[in-house]
Amino acid sequence: MAAARRHTLALVVAFGLIALAAADLAVVFLWQPGSRNLLHDVLVVFWPLPALAGFLLGAYELFLHRRLVRELSQISGPSIVEHLLPNDVLRTFLSSIYGSNEANQDVVAGVLGGNGLRPHGKDLTISTKTTVKLELQGINAKTYHLITTQSYQFRHTVPVDRFVIFVTSNVLLRDTISAACRYPLFELYYITDPSLFLDSVDDVLHSTQIAIDYVDHDGVTRSAAPSQIPPLEVRFDQWPNYLTFFRESMGPLPRLSPHNHMGDLRIFECDLSGIAEDHLVNAIRGLSVTSRMLQRTNEGFCYWQAPYPSYVEQISFEARGLTVDQSPDHEFSIMPFLFRSNTVTGQWLKADDLDDLTVRSWLLPGHGVALMWREARR
Repeated sequence: MAAARRHTLALVVAFGLIALAAADLAVVFLWQPGSRNLLHDVLVVFWPLPALAGFLLGAYELFLHRRLVRELSQISGPSIVEHLLPNDVLRTFLSSIYGSNEANQDVVAGVLGGNGLRPHGKDLTISTKTTVKLELQGINAKTYHLITTQSYQFRHTVPVDRFVIFVTSNVLLRDTISAACRYPLFELYYITDPSLFLDSVDDVLHSTQIAIDYVDHDGVTRSAAPSQIPPLEVRFDQWPNYLTFFRESMGPLPRLSPHNHMGDLRIFECDLSGIAEDHLVNAIRGLSVTSRMLQRTNEGFCYWQAPYPSYVEQISFEARGLTVDQSPDHEFSIMPFLFRSNTVTGQWLKADDLDDLTVRSWLLPGHGVALMWREARR
């Protein structure tokens, strides 16, 4: 209604200006003073101005306005947003909805991943096809190996030739590393029992296998089969180059000191060109990582969380190997913490009856699935 009233008013003004110019012109022709007259001279000079203004305003309202609005509507919105930094767009949007709040950064990190908090904000790590497998292999009645296999296909090639592994037994670090990591490709492993931390670190180092689909420096797309890459440990004085909270505060989290976490954090870096068969890796299209960790059986659960925004197809489980020696039989329950999942939670099943969890939905950092177990009940 307001737009219609503005349009009508503009047309009235345009026709009024044209009528004024016509009246002025009529006076000029009908009034011919015998001698030179200042008012007549002013009218002769003035009449084209309202005529031109009225003609331009009328032409704009009648012919150009709708076309311009239509063209602007086609280039506005997504086309403009695509040229802005995603983190700036999301921060502005969240502030307009939730108000100004430091906690909005947690939402930005969840939607965009840790990359979205970095200044460039463009090279986001977004996996559009993800599968996960959790396998339990019992060692004895007290401990087991958790073998995790994760496969990602990224929406855009990730311009990196390094892969970073974080291993921690600290809950605060576990919940913050995904948002604080300064590298686009990484994996985070959490050891629930601090007494097993060093043994689990060795387990991860000697078991991790990585496969990649990559683009070499000549722009050729290639693949490398699963291979072990000798990870290089990052010295603690270099940790600020990998995690933001060792450089500066992150919202309510104050700056942390690497010295205080030398007993519960390890950082390793893998050169992906080491499995690229004499080629140099320029960017990564797909990534598959398999690792093994030592865990306590009596904890009664294991879990997986998305390290970056990922569209997950399915999550599968293999738990038949948990029962070894004289350990009791177990029954299992799948507990997803997702937007949605196609499973009935709360059911306790035998290992042979565990089905794959069909997800087919986006998982953000903080989303995942837990596999719980207990002694089988008769």
